[in-house]
Amino acid sequence: MRKITIWILAVVMFATFFTLLYLQVWYMQTNLYFRTQQFGEQIARSLFQVMRNLERDQALFFLEQVEQERFGDRNRMQQQMTESYIANQHSDSINVQLNRSDDWGTPQQIFGQIVAQRGTIAGTQLGIQQIQSRRHQYEWDIQHELLQRQEVVHRIVNEASILPIEQRVDFNILRMHIQNELAYVGLPNIPFNFQVVNTDNQVVYQSPGFPMRYNREGVYSQILFPNDPPGRSNLLRVFFPTQQEYIRREMTFFIPSLLLTSILLITFLFTIFILFRQKRLSEMKNDFVNNMTHELKTPVSTISLAAQMLKDDSILKSPEVFKHVTGVINDETKRLSFQVEKVLQMSLFDRQKTTLKLKEIDVNDLVVNIANTYVLKIEKYGGKLDIDLQAEESTINVDEMHFTNVLFNLLDNALKYRKEDVPLELMIRTKNEGNRLIISVEDNGIGIKKEDAKKIFDRFYRVPTGNIHDVKGFGLGLAYVKKIVEDLNGTIRVEGEIGKGSKFIINLPVA
Repeated sequence: MRKITIWILAVVMFATFFTLLYLQVWYMQTNLYFRTQQFGEQIARSLFQVMRNLERDQALFFLEQVEQERFGDRNRMQQQMTESYIANQHSDSINVQLNRSDDWGTPQQIFGQIVAQRGTIAGTQLGIQQIQSRRHQYEWDIQHELLQRQEVVHRIVNEASILPIEQRVDFNILRMHIQNELAYVGLPNIPFNFQVVNTDNQVVYQSPGFPMRYNREGVYSQILFPNDPPGRSNLLRVFFPTQQEYIRREMTFFIPSLLLTSILLITFLFTIFILFRQKRLSEMKNDFVNNMTHELKTPVSTISLAAQMLKDDSILKSPEVFKHVTGVINDETKRLSFQVEKVLQMSLFDRQKTTLKLKEIDVNDLVVNIANTYVLKIEKYGGKLDIDLQAEESTINVDEMHFTNVLFNLLDNALKYRKEDVPLELMIRTKNEGNRLIISVEDNGIGIKKEDAKKIFDRFYRVPTGNIHDVKGFGLGLAYVKKIVEDLNGTIRVEGEIGKGSKFIINLPVA
């Protein structure tokens, strides 16, 4: 797959993912906004009903007072009317009897006439009196109710509104009203704190926990007794400390969605990383095949040419030429074997852990032996090799063969990338840092770029030099070095700048 194709897929997947993420976040914010508005409306309805309940309690209080006063006046009035009615009836009966006794004859005769007439006129008059009495009672009740209402309104406006709010409201009852109304709108267990402010904007009551400083968005207000005259309004403020937690708790269904989206993002990034890594490995393997072909072709060609020369009978007659040709075959065979061994080292990277034969060695002694062996090769190119052994605790647990190869690889690397016009200078140092041993190999070669320094320990990677194969190798030497050092529980890094040389630093635990 071409790199441009991978980039197109990556861009399309990124665009799709971030669009999906944007839609999820937008939907979550919209739901959060509407849930907050719904919560505010529930609180507003509750506090409005609390205000109505307080007005009703106040009206009932004054109504009971007026009823008691009216009830006392009514009893006294009815008692007076009853006494007056009995007196009038008694007086009228005597007058009728006296008057008619003069006109109609004896009292016995008058009494008989009255008894005879009560079945007609007297009965009708009694019924009319009862109807009129009921009508007067009904009219009196209506007037009484109107007077009661007028009296209640008069007292609320002219008496109650003058009273301080702490005398008009029982704050324990107010708390109970708030709890009941919150439960009615579906918020039964949400904690709250409240305060009451009088007409002078002074706090007359504040429940424990009400914040001294607060955001207006977190406090809901309601005017108490809004029918009071202007300038006499009292205010109720209610604060919900867990409002945000309550609203977010109602939206927990977004958590699985965000979790799945995060997993999708991680999987997507990992997939893109693997694609680019495989693409890079593919390119490095192609370079490796080209380098391997070039490296193996030269000794094979040399051996083939030398074998053809041995077929010539004249070569056999010249011992010196014959010795030279066989020497070339021997050298090129060793070179070919060495290159094949390099390729076989790739098998190390397919194992989780390299099988190492660990033993305690003194690094200072090992460095001295390596320097004595390698100094002749360095002097051949006009360079020099120095050592600086500062480590006092220099014993480590390593595989001597592999660790020796590690140091030889670093020295070979310095020799390959030396400056042609400057004598090579190499330095091997050892020192202690705590319970760690530091081994550094420094040179004054061509140096390395920072972007290449991060990749030179990768398999098959070689610093780009175009199609010029002036530096031999497969790109496996430093990868082998890193593999062995890490299997020895150590670390390795490189420092350097272009034109100023390189410095490889190995960090290993002391035995």
